Amino acid sequence: MRKLRVGVLMGGKSSEREVSFNSGRTVCDHLDTNRYIIIPLFQRADGTLFILPWHFLHRGKISDFEHRLPTEAQHIMWSNLKERIDFIYIATHGRYAEDGTLQGFLEVIGIPYLGSKVFASALRMDKIAHKNILRSHGIEVPRGIAVYPQEILNFDQHKTEILAKLHDAGVTLPCIVKPQKEGSSLGVSCIAHEHELHQALLKACTIHPGEHQAVLVEEKISGMEFSCITLMDYKNNVFMPLPPTEIIPEQHTKFYDYEQKYMPGRSTKFTPARCTPEHIAKIQEICVKVMQILGFTTMSRIDGFLTSDNRIVIIDPNSLSGMAPASFIFLQAAEINMSHTQVINHLIETELQAYGMFTPDSTSLRPGTPNSLSTEQKKIKVAVLMGGDSNEREISLESGRNVVYKLSPHKYEALPIFVTDSMELYHINQRLLVRNSTKEIVAGLENTMRITWDDLPNVADFVFIALHGGKGENGCVQGALEMLGMPYNGSGVLSSALCMDKYKTNEYLREQGFDVPKSYLVSKQEWETDQETMIAAITKKLPFPLIVKPHDDGCSVMVAKVTTKPHFITALNTIFAHNKEYALVEECIIGMELTVGVVGNDTPRALPPSQAVASAGILSIEEKFLPGGGENQTPAPLPKETLSLVQKTMEAVYKAVGCSGYARIDCFYQPAGQSSNKKDQVVILEINSLPGLTPATCIFHQAAELGIKPMDFIDMIIEFGFEKHRQVEEPMHVESVLQEEKESAVLAE
Repeated sequence: MRKLRVGVLMGGKSSEREVSFNSGRTVCDHLDTNRYIIIPLFQRADGTLFILPWHFLHRGKISDFEHRLPTEAQHIMWSNLKERIDFIYIATHGRYAEDGTLQGFLEVIGIPYLGSKVFASALRMDKIAHKNILRSHGIEVPRGIAVYPQEILNFDQHKTEILAKLHDAGVTLPCIVKPQKEGSSLGVSCIAHEHELHQALLKACTIHPGEHQAVLVEEKISGMEFSCITLMDYKNNVFMPLPPTEIIPEQHTKFYDYEQKYMPGRSTKFTPARCTPEHIAKIQEICVKVMQILGFTTMSRIDGFLTSDNRIVIIDPNSLSGMAPASFIFLQAAEINMSHTQVINHLIETELQAYGMFTPDSTSLRPGTPNSLSTEQKKIKVAVLMGGDSNEREISLESGRNVVYKLSPHKYEALPIFVTDSMELYHINQRLLVRNSTKEIVAGLENTMRITWDDLPNVADFVFIALHGGKGENGCVQGALEMLGMPYNGSGVLSSALCMDKYKTNEYLREQGFDVPKSYLVSKQEWETDQETMIAAITKKLPFPLIVKPHDDGCSVMVAKVTTKPHFITALNTIFAHNKEYALVEECIIGMELTVGVVGNDTPRALPPSQAVASAGILSIEEKFLPGGGENQTPAPLPKETLSLVQKTMEAVYKAVGCSGYARIDCFYQPAGQSSNKKDQVVILEINSLPGLTPATCIFHQAAELGIKPMDFIDMIIEFGFEKHRQVEEPMHVESVLQEEKESAVLAE
């Protein structure tokens, strides 16, 4: 039977295009390829539609590849889609995606699609209209008023009138100001003083480029904030509300904002919500009622508050849900034992049933049942370690979860192992794996999940270390696995320990003839004894501007570019206040910042370098991991000869420090006119012996340029790990491995 061709539509014309790209990538990662042919579709901000080359799919930001679409992607007309696609999985968000416009177009061209239809979508997007309708049906919504563009743009003339309307509506400060037709908290403000009102209104009114929109000013609701997903049980034709999630915004923040929604580990969530079963049932009942009133089909995500006096106030009904790996839909579905793939399959099946296109077959998956995979071949059991004892534990959770999801289900059996900050091991289940933060996982750990390090050889054939920093990357875990005789990914004890110490690595590389920044290692004891003497000694050797960072941390944690003495003192005090005994002070290198993945054991190969674009001189953690927050150009915009120079230098550095498996090396390229020696120069910054493997990480971009998909890349890393630890007589050659992975990826297409 012919597989269904599913077009996953991402990008779009709204301000939420980056979040949409993140959702689309997740859907593509988890679509069941035994049943569906995946066709990634990308809509540019100007509306142009492309079939997205898969090697762009795991980029971190749309601008990383958008300029290459005209030459490397296939432009397709909407009217020709029906020849290529049977079903559209809508992963776009916001305007032109959830407001009925896209739905209307798909109805016109006759392509079945995911989610609510035209009227319900258009109604949902208009916050003023749908709140009026919900209120008329007895659903409680926040009190508030609508303020229109002409009133906002001529605020001085209308200020008195606006304040009077707020008083009449019973809205007092603090209050919420939000655009009429946006999502993801874009343009939303919480104001506590009257003088903040005009600026908040302008922000909301103009958040969508080139268009003014009405703005809602609403009372700020207090209580337990929740989000509740409802699916359609198409077999029984009834709504199926999932256990709601309780949301606790971070302290000292006014509301659950964009960064808390999408940055790993931000805010705290509890699924199910920590309220009585009666309250949960009431939340689910009202969310289903909202879905029925607004005419939503297939799915919904309803946000609201349970107040201290037991009222349920609905603040935002959504006809589609975000689909990032730890989104509410996956958190809540995990509570009823549905995996990401099962959720996505269920949504598609629901639509196909409604369209009269669904034919159950032996490969159908049902909630709570395992994937129907062949068991003829014995699978390799891979224990994936995530979490750990470092400041990078939240990024490690993202990496580890992504590795679990991208281990080929036909070849591997994934065992998610959570590592606590005291380095204890717990074999966690799906419902914990999808949690938003390590704090939430820790809260759900049970003694029955506990395993010891000595148990690893009995439960797994291979250990995939997805830890970052701390004992996971500094040789300690590597030493433990060597003692246990367990094969693992990445570098060995000495190389890991060396690379984790940035100062020692730079000193070692300098002795080997590589260019590294001039640096100074500051001890906490010396600093606290005599700051002025230390400052004089450092600034005599290294003039401002300077880079200050921990000597043994990564992911841009506590990294600062300082230009003045007070800023310098603050940066060092910050590091020492976080129980660090040393801080590294480096000269500020001017040039093109690059990051380069290197793979292999004895014969390493550097992948195409990426240019890391920092908005403020140094890359922030938000630019690395917040959807749409950073930019990487792969390959870097340099001549071929220069790229070759960088790659050869990276391979030499990799071999010099004894890395194996894979690593990511950060550096600066300086042309002859910029470097101190008047020659082209590559200055090494640091070596990451266990680079991040989050869904949009740079090393995936680089491998994709050689035709290697993330699943194949992880498979390759495991093969290198096995090779290193079994000491085969005929070592694997990187070139042949890369070619095999590229050929298998092409065949998979």
